[in-house]
Amino acid sequence: MIENKEYKLGSKVIMKKQHPCGTNLWTITRVGADIKIQCENCKHEVMLTRKDFNKKLKKIVE
Repeated sequence: MIENKEYKLGSKVIMKKQHPCGTNLWTITRVGADIKIQCENCKHEVMLTRKDFNKKLKKIVE
């Protein structure tokens, strides 16, 4: 069951769980087999598999 989400490099996304710094808004900085996202508040970067990213994604903002 693969969902076709409309996200690309530079997209702003909202994740289901909040980051410890207090925001859940992230920017996609790498797209491939893995997806790297960067926190908009503290600039922390996290790399997730595409499957985990799709599971934790709540909404695409831009």
